[in-house]
Amino acid sequence: MQDPTALYRFEHDGEPQSARAGVLVASLGGFIDAGGAQRLLTAHLLDSHESRVVASFDVDQLLDYRGRRPIMTFDRDRWSAYDDPAILLHRVVDRSGTPFLLLSGPEPDYQWERMSQAVLGLTDRLGVALTVSVHGIPMAVPHTRPLGSTPHATSPRLLGEVEPIFGTVQVPGSFTALLELRLGEAGRDAMGYAVHVPHYLAQADYHDAALTAFDAVVGATGLDLARDELAASAAATREKIASELADNDEVRGVVAALERQYDSFMEGRERPSLLATDLTRLPSAEEIGADVEAFLREVADEG
Repeated sequence: MQDPTALYRFEHDGEPQSARAGVLVASLGGFIDAGGAQRLLTAHLLDSHESRVVASFDVDQLLDYRGRRPIMTFDRDRWSAYDDPAILLHRVVDRSGTPFLLLSGPEPDYQWERMSQAVLGLTDRLGVALTVSVHGIPMAVPHTRPLGSTPHATSPRLLGEVEPIFGTVQVPGSFTALLELRLGEAGRDAMGYAVHVPHYLAQADYHDAALTAFDAVVGATGLDLARDELAASAAATREKIASELADNDEVRGVVAALERQYDSFMEGRERPSLLATDLTRLPSAEEIGADVEAFLREVADEG
């Protein structure tokens, strides 16, 4: 393996000494992020808190430009702008003055093992004790009920008393999942949350999913983060969805069915569960039908 430290550079001399923090939030967009949970949370953290870039990664070595082409601007008779992709390590400060690190940008296409070793080395160098990640996954749950999440961690002590909802399954990998695995193998603390997003809102900007992810990060890290703006966006999104539902009897029927399914499942639990519905009773995509797809397009167009 080539030297992992050659994948990144610090922005200023002496940066490692001034960039130390106990928490790293890993937010590298993966192959799935239902409701934009990770993306919306990342934007909120950077927009609502003091931050600066402390290190940048060599994206020329990590990204497949032809696989997801960056946007360029053509102005009448010339190319005027290039939206160059970036993988950046930010130092963010919460409302109490506590710093944390935020790794943001697109998921690497190449050199996952080298990249994971680079991040692991940075956690050592910068004093990171806990790495946290979040993303959204589509589930057959109603938006009118509290969103659940599936937690995972390198050690059971990080999770407390939770009831697993999956057995052993194989799923397509992601860089963040590999990073968590490698951190665990190195004896480091890392954890993540997969937020359960109503599948009919998976392609929309669903701020309630980001808010659930936000609360999970705060609960795991104890950081004092600004919540009000994200909560207001979530409330506005709920109002928009309610308005759309008012004019669509078919979709209201689907949501009502999901509500009954959710309530029945929760009533049968001996204690609260992270899962909002019974996996054996999930409706298929065919059962949801074209009305839900039309509803999704309307919400996405207006989002």
